Amino acid sequence: MVVPLYDDNPTRSTAYVTLGLIGACVLIFLWQWFGGAANFERITYSLGVIPAVLFGRSEMPAEMVMVPPGATVFTSMFLHGGIMHLLGNVWYLWIFGNNIEDSMGPVRFIFFYLLCGIAAVFAQALPDPGSTVPMIGASGAISGVLGAYMLLFPRARVLLGLPLGFVIIQLGRFPAFWVLAAWFGMQLLLGTLVAPGAQGGVAFGAHIGGFLAGLLLIPLFKYRSVPLWRR
Repeated sequence: MVVPLYDDNPTRSTAYVTLGLIGACVLIFLWQWFGGAANFERITYSLGVIPAVLFGRSEMPAEMVMVPPGATVFTSMFLHGGIMHLLGNVWYLWIFGNNIEDSMGPVRFIFFYLLCGIAAVFAQALPDPGSTVPMIGASGAISGVLGAYMLLFPRARVLLGLPLGFVIIQLGRFPAFWVLAAWFGMQLLLGTLVAPGAQGGVAFGAHIGGFLAGLLLIPLFKYRSVPLWRR
């Protein structure tokens, strides 16, 4: 699978919120992981979004409840199902998040990130409101960051690589617009063609909803001095 390695797009300030989000995801994953398999499952079901519970069609056993159902829309954004799930998300956030935070400032970025995550949750949950499968991961919110990046910095160059075992082959630098448009197109294709039960736990609906939310919200959240379609 081709992955981004680096973007030629410097920032003017340190992305403290981006770093904080990455740190929070890592620390919470360690809390999930080191409590054992039973603890991992309990946290996933208690703090992940279960559509049937969120929409009041089902209830969690009392001993499994850690927060109200509505709060899981937020807590689910900081949980991950495995080390590769975590690493993939924080890597994308590390590459693209700093520029989006730089374009709007840290306070606005927090709200932007959370709103994209909320949109992603409902994009995944509404088509199947009776589902009892927990949804976890930061990928929906990060998809919003990708959508914003494509609109703000379409001409930024992104270095792509192809991991082959312990070796990564560099494929060259490509405009961010085409890299992120291809990523979004893949989410649309897989989300449409692959049956939900065969998606391997990947929430393609959340990726699509988060990305579209990022496209729609970035004009409202960016500084006025930051143009769209920037060189």
